[in-house]
Amino acid sequence: MAMAPTAPLEHPAPSSWRRIGLTTLGLVGAVVILLLAFALPGIHSGLHHVPVAIVAPAPQATALTTRLEQASPGGFDVRTLTSVDQARDQILGREVYAALVVGTSGLTLEVASAASPTMATTLTHAATTLAAGMSVPLTVDDLRPFPAREPTGFGLSAGALPLALGGWIAAVGIMAGVRGARQRVLTGLGFAVLGGLALTATLQFGFGTVDGSYWLTALGAMLGAGAACFTVLGLQRMLGRVGLGLAVVALILLGSPLSGLTSAPELLPTPWGTIGQLLPPGATGTLLRNVALFDGAAITRPLLVLSGWLIGGLALFVAGTRRADRRPRALVAPAAELTPQMLTRIWWRPSGATRRLWPSGLRDRPAKGTPTSRRVSYGFAHPE
Repeated sequence: MAMAPTAPLEHPAPSSWRRIGLTTLGLVGAVVILLLAFALPGIHSGLHHVPVAIVAPAPQATALTTRLEQASPGGFDVRTLTSVDQARDQILGREVYAALVVGTSGLTLEVASAASPTMATTLTHAATTLAAGMSVPLTVDDLRPFPAREPTGFGLSAGALPLALGGWIAAVGIMAGVRGARQRVLTGLGFAVLGGLALTATLQFGFGTVDGSYWLTALGAMLGAGAACFTVLGLQRMLGRVGLGLAVVALILLGSPLSGLTSAPELLPTPWGTIGQLLPPGATGTLLRNVALFDGAAITRPLLVLSGWLIGGLALFVAGTRRADRRPRALVAPAAELTPQMLTRIWWRPSGATRRLWPSGLRDRPAKGTPTSRRVSYGFAHPE
């Protein structure tokens, strides 16, 4: 009776000191880069092409524009409007952050603090300086504050980031705990739907940060969670560990500090504020803010950005799954149950060693120049 072939297991050699040193330096470098990514935008923050409007006769509008440029060179993109109503419509439509209105009683600042409390404070300070220089009183009119229950709006900036970053955590959990391509997709969809509903319920009914349509806001939250989750799943499926690294860059290393959720994209250095709005965390925060607090104004870009990340992630996941399906499948069976018909002349190269399997047993022939220590354990495969 012929004996069944056996598969000797050979453990890989311990890592060299060179590899240990390079790995340590790489991890330290990653921590330093992470610190720079989070700290530099705040250190170099300031006014960068902030869209504002001026409602005044032409000579006064020109004088105000000159004063703004002198106070903050390159800080404002000024447009001149003809009426207060037009200025208010553009503020609530998220076209401008504020409007300076010159009237008989002095200077009025029309602003919407819900668009960005930090920006509203900065513009109020700038308007106060202008009014003092003109020796006129200043009146501040807040067209859209946060709800009285949570006037700071901190819950929105604190809630949108965990939703986007939670997509990365959810994807890692799905990869670790769920098997099967279809099962992973369904789990990701379930996370996006339930996560969006839970986050919106917390913001609206728990914190009182938003007071718009619950279901529309929840749909935006679902899109943000799904875009983040499937971006990670798709990159990992297609590129492996490299894909996971790219997802960390997009969602955490760049996406979080450049999102502008705690300030405004226009307060970040150029062009980083714009780049942040093209990444899932920034697009998710803008979408939730505009849907929940501004009746869905200016949501075209964040919708397109998040849809692109979601569709791209799904496409990568499908492509990676199909590529994996075309690879030879391992035979799941103990060596003692293998029959000679299963072991008909199979060649493969694990880690530089060429192994040929015959019905009578196993023969190893290391490739030229391959040290014996590089041989690793092998598996059996169906013949094609």
